[in-house]
Amino acid sequence: MFSPPLHRQRHQFVIDFVKRNKPKKVADLGCGECGLLRRLKFHREVELLVGVDVSSAKVKKKMYGLSPLAADYLQPSCDQLCVELYQGSVTQKDSRLRGFDLVTSIELIEHLSPADVGSFSDVVFGYMTPVVVIVSTPNSEFNPLLPGLVGYRHTDHKFEWTRAEFRSWALKVCEDYEYEVEFTGVGQAPPGQQEQFGFCSQIGVFQRLGGKHGCNTFGDGAEEMFSYTLLFSINYPSLRDNTTLQRVLVSEVLYWAEKLKSGWTDQEPERGSVSTRRQSEGAAGETHRGSPVGLFSRRVSEEQDEEVSWTNLQGQQESCTLTRCVAVPLAVLWSCCPKVRDLSGSLSNLRQLLLDEPKVKLSQDCSAVLLHYKEPDPEEEDFNVLEDSGYAEASHCSHSAQHWEDWQADL
Repeated sequence: MFSPPLHRQRHQFVIDFVKRNKPKKVADLGCGECGLLRRLKFHREVELLVGVDVSSAKVKKKMYGLSPLAADYLQPSCDQLCVELYQGSVTQKDSRLRGFDLVTSIELIEHLSPADVGSFSDVVFGYMTPVVVIVSTPNSEFNPLLPGLVGYRHTDHKFEWTRAEFRSWALKVCEDYEYEVEFTGVGQAPPGQQEQFGFCSQIGVFQRLGGKHGCNTFGDGAEEMFSYTLLFSINYPSLRDNTTLQRVLVSEVLYWAEKLKSGWTDQEPERGSVSTRRQSEGAAGETHRGSPVGLFSRRVSEEQDEEVSWTNLQGQQESCTLTRCVAVPLAVLWSCCPKVRDLSGSLSNLRQLLLDEPKVKLSQDCSAVLLHYKEPDPEEEDFNVLEDSGYAEASHCSHSAQHWEDWQADL
């Protein structure tokens, strides 16, 4: 009868509310196979997403669909999200469900006995005291429009309220627990029959008086209770986590440092002029053709650990092994790379986050990233050209033949 299907309309009602109001802590009571939760997890304004159902089998059937995707690990969000699923009854109190911004009860209350409805009201509105509660339940006045329906819509339903009965219960809740309610629904009746039959699913949106900062005394001083069983818990990767932040930052730093290094080395003159150029520059740390990236020396002493010196290529001691490296100043990375700047926040934070990172080599004064620099070998380049042209193989054969003739002469 409905397009989209009625259960999707109920879920979309909640999604639209979340988009407008951006609650951070959301709980779905009677979450079943976690259909609503799987849609809510993509709304990153939510930081804590909790599902509760009396049937652990239903929850376990689809709960792993709430796990992070591969993309969540490759590109962590700045927002944090924790998902928790519990087995438990909505007629029992659990301290972990208190103080939420939004609690939803979608087509749940009609599965409770009349006695349990009172307990539900006391637990949700009196103990959990969320800022907003969304309750949906079948409207029995709409049932004559459902073809072939005899009795209740589901064999497990204990009752199905008329609009007047739902309104009476909702207003009593507001009076007892300091809430106000707005009535609406999903599943439109045919044209011209809306007033007579109402919505197929009637919905009450309960707002705590005073909103988020309102005073609700019913849950104050309540004792700690843990009656639910935790079935599933996962924290999504987030840049608010220092380990995740450092991993992503290091990846970005190494990528951009290599990119800057490649840009510098592409401008490198012929090999023979490098030493002359550096000698003429004099003081260390000067840039190449205005480039912020510099070529420096790495000295490895026989008596001590590796030491990096900021100097030119002159006057090295014979007892030291000299290799060359490219130094990319952190100030350059921070100013030229927007993502590095966004992740670190400041130059001092960038330096601090890289200090104990084994993948990143820093200069002695921790002001630059050092990358190994290997100058191109002209002989290797010539050989590669010959090899590509087919002459390398011929040259190798001629050399081997001459070598054999020399052996014969010696014999």
